[in-house]
Amino acid sequence: MAFNSILTVVSDDSLAQSAIDHAAGVAQGFAAHLDVMCLGVDRTQTGYYYAGANAMVMQEALSRANADAEAMEQAARAQLGQVDCRWSVDGGVAQLADIGRHVAARARFSDLVVLPKPYGDGRGVELEPIVEGAMFEGQVPVLVVPDDVTPTSQPKRVVIGWNESSEALRAVRAALPLLVAAETVHVVVIDPPQHGPNRSDPGGRLSQFLARHGAKVEIDVLSKTLPRVSDVLQRHVSDVDADLVVMGAYGHSRFREAILGGATRYMLEQARVPVFMAH
Repeated sequence: MAFNSILTVVSDDSLAQSAIDHAAGVAQGFAAHLDVMCLGVDRTQTGYYYAGANAMVMQEALSRANADAEAMEQAARAQLGQVDCRWSVDGGVAQLADIGRHVAARARFSDLVVLPKPYGDGRGVELEPIVEGAMFEGQVPVLVVPDDVTPTSQPKRVVIGWNESSEALRAVRAALPLLVAAETVHVVVIDPPQHGPNRSDPGGRLSQFLARHGAKVEIDVLSKTLPRVSDVLQRHVSDVDADLVVMGAYGHSRFREAILGGATRYMLEQARVPVFMAH
């Protein structure tokens, strides 16, 4: 499988340029088509009212969201006019409570969604449901990219957080185009189970699977020497100078909506390199 259709969603003009740069870098590397979705966010909450609220206030919020979307569309077209890839830009308005559904409707017809980190200083609350909508409802792999890394479609050293889960395996399968092209792929197993069919060869079957696809694989078995598994994984990313993490994304249900679980959220909060996730 190749990445032929890349999507990025921008909802904040301060993050838009970086997000589009990274998405365009991936699209150029795979000769893919890039779709940019510019969303103005109507932050009024349906069903909630406050002192002085009236139709004029709501209309003002909607007009501001429309203006934000149009401004981001214009900036995106100007930016992509300097990029050598096929692209399209469109926009719209979504209420904060419904933004995940809008993103999922577009994401499900893409091969990969490239998004900025949803956590950190100055990040809008809409960024988390954008990631969730693409991954859980859209069922598409997501590449979450920190702002301060260099855009690339060809990571040299990749770390796979491997725990034998279905989510982790789906992430690996989805990331195959990147894994096969990498110089080294580290299959990282942290505190493997002492009982089970793979106890004598943790990560061995995955390594064999990847090697048959042409990936250059190493298996790194680590002890959990830090309180969180994600801390151990992050430290190993730094130790091997990796420039991409591939992992399963985990969530839990609340009011029948999948939301990011604590381990996935923490990994994204601390990420210093792009994180490729699937659920």
